[in-house]
Amino acid sequence: MKPSEYTSFDATGLAECVSRGDVTATELIDCAIALIEERNPALNAVIHEHFERARKFAADAPAVGPFAGVPFLLKDLGGGHRAGDAIHYGSQVMKDAKHRAATTSYLVEDFEAAGLIVVGRTNVPELGAWTTTEPEAYGPTRNPWNTDHSSGGSSGGSAAAVAAGIVPLAHASDGGGSIRIPASECGLIGLKPTRGRISLGPDVGEAWGGLVSEFAVTRSVRDTARLLDAVAKPRPGDPYSIAPPARPYAREVGAACGELRIGINTAVPSGPIDPECQIAVEAAARALEDRGHNVEVARPEGLEGTPEFTEAIVAVIASHQARDVERLGAYRGREFREGDLDPDNWLLTTAGQQMSATRYLEALEKLHAAQRQAARWWQQGFDLLITPTLTNPPPKIGTLVPHADRPLEAFTRSSHQAGFTAPFNVTGQPALSLPLHWSADGLPVGVQFVAATGREDLLLRVASDLEPSEGWRCPAP
Repeated sequence: MKPSEYTSFDATGLAECVSRGDVTATELIDCAIALIEERNPALNAVIHEHFERARKFAADAPAVGPFAGVPFLLKDLGGGHRAGDAIHYGSQVMKDAKHRAATTSYLVEDFEAAGLIVVGRTNVPELGAWTTTEPEAYGPTRNPWNTDHSSGGSSGGSAAAVAAGIVPLAHASDGGGSIRIPASECGLIGLKPTRGRISLGPDVGEAWGGLVSEFAVTRSVRDTARLLDAVAKPRPGDPYSIAPPARPYAREVGAACGELRIGINTAVPSGPIDPECQIAVEAAARALEDRGHNVEVARPEGLEGTPEFTEAIVAVIASHQARDVERLGAYRGREFREGDLDPDNWLLTTAGQQMSATRYLEALEKLHAAQRQAARWWQQGFDLLITPTLTNPPPKIGTLVPHADRPLEAFTRSSHQAGFTAPFNVTGQPALSLPLHWSADGLPVGVQFVAATGREDLLLRVASDLEPSEGWRCPAP
């Protein structure tokens, strides 16, 4: 198989080729490696290469699992750790220390049990904190649709690699939109599963007070469904639990949706949204109405982005980041100091260090109250909420980078950009970004679909109904 043919398949299609004997896993790995060597210099998406190990695994491992032989990339953060592999969290300090993971996460075990073969690791912003992937440690990851623009964050390296056709799907994680943001900016499908659907263990029970979920970015709905079937395995001792699906998610692809009641919201209090994002949602609403669904302007209360709500989110994230930085300092044998982090990350870390336990608990109480208030909306007859994924199309490289002379300006801009995504990290509900619109200048603009807790099945049904028969526009030209 030639790389040009390889890029025309999603992960399910490649696995079927291996199963039929049309191609070997080794040939697929060689295609992915060739594309990394060809396309990564312009994108800077892949920062660690595992080429020889991947070739050996492809040659030696039995072809088992739903994605047997399919090349895959892990994010350099979160649940993407594999024992012995370099993992640097987007940090120059951890890069200089040549830090390596001590354990393998359950998620990586499940990815590999599904037959995926890891060929490398992708770029992330420092500590995964920003909505753009431009760390000092590795430099910016660029958008395959226009390399002057950001690929999003914090899973920007993974999204750029998938959008460029290097791999058909890649690991991603989401604490405020970090699956959905890069999916929107790179024209991909990005599902943040329900809190508790995928274990963060064995090292982590919860991250960022329950805000963080792990999964992937993909190019097809069927890949999203099949991968969720493979990795949605809560483990004993996990702090959250969720009822298992009634049937495999793969069976939801193409299943009837019924007549749905859908709310639509295009406003955030932090500021205006770009007209392209408004156009994207309006077009999605018309498409859903054409399919017989009832669409109306409506949104749940409790997630309006009031200053108190935003302050509570920041308090929780800052507290956890302070602990994360303390832990990374223990790994390297020295505490982090000013200058070890970018200016905004340092300010966020010091704010967390100064946070009292009672203030942290007060912030959690506010977020839990907002979660309960929002949940009532879904109990009152609504099936879905539709919003823009982001407040703007992909920004230019450099727009969201922290600067010492403009403290927290980049943080504030990132918060506004994530105004539609972060609330559903608070509620823990499943949320999905779909590549339903391209701007006038050819940049992807995602639309976000949010369902009630545990209803990934409904999101997958709607997504497969909206997916064009020829698939969305990926890989990027």
